[in-house]
Amino acid sequence: MANLIHFGSLVHRHLDWRPPLEWIGHDPFLVLEEDNRLVAALACPPDPPSVVWIRLFVSYDEENLVESWTHLWSQALEMISPDPELQVAAIPLTNWFQRLLQASQFQTTTDVVMLIWDNGKIPPEQPSPEISIRPMTIDDLSQVEVLDKTAFSSLWHNSQTSLEYAFKQAAFATIADIDGVIVGYQISTSMQMGSHLARLATHPQYQRQGIGYAILRDLQVQFKQRGAMRITVNTQEDNLASIALYENAGFTSTGETYPVYQYHPK
Repeated sequence: MANLIHFGSLVHRHLDWRPPLEWIGHDPFLVLEEDNRLVAALACPPDPPSVVWIRLFVSYDEENLVESWTHLWSQALEMISPDPELQVAAIPLTNWFQRLLQASQFQTTTDVVMLIWDNGKIPPEQPSPEISIRPMTIDDLSQVEVLDKTAFSSLWHNSQTSLEYAFKQAAFATIADIDGVIVGYQISTSMQMGSHLARLATHPQYQRQGIGYAILRDLQVQFKQRGAMRITVNTQEDNLASIALYENAGFTSTGETYPVYQYHPK
């Protein structure tokens, strides 16, 4: 399986905390064999239980691409279709995978846009409630998962397992609390090319009070103190409040967009 992913000429990987091989044993994770060798694979296990993302599709060559996808996707559909509440989605990063989705009754529902902070300027402090911003601990994750569910629509929920993967890979993970109650959090990673804010959320009851801005500004200070002068972040183009928050903190659009497709059978 690892060789197929590494040497396959056509590979789609979901923007995921979990490496593709970690999904083995979680259905649907399907493979296609030819002459005793793997030629294609598709992984789309529900996580959280109500959401199916196409987490991996790989084809060894282009010649059998459509046939491999059609065969594996039809099998996956049989496994997940008994649950009408499931949302099925994918974020294609390549034109060839986008064409496969379009031919399989997936429709664009929004775009993911990328913003960047790279001027090194720390935005001014703004009024906010009396919050305490501290490092996240593993014991916080159960509360963080509850907050995550309230802050985002169901398609974008993170399971506690996903949050655990994110926490273990984080360069910085912080929470904001008021009297011991977690009201916001962020998880960020650091790479050679810069840093990435992977998740930022504020509890709906405390939104529009400057808490998200305070968490974001604290992150900018922390990264700058460590010499990181570049932070990227993704959000949905129709999440105007999120975009306004980042722009208020000095982020600008990179112009990069990625379509979000959802399965809508006729």
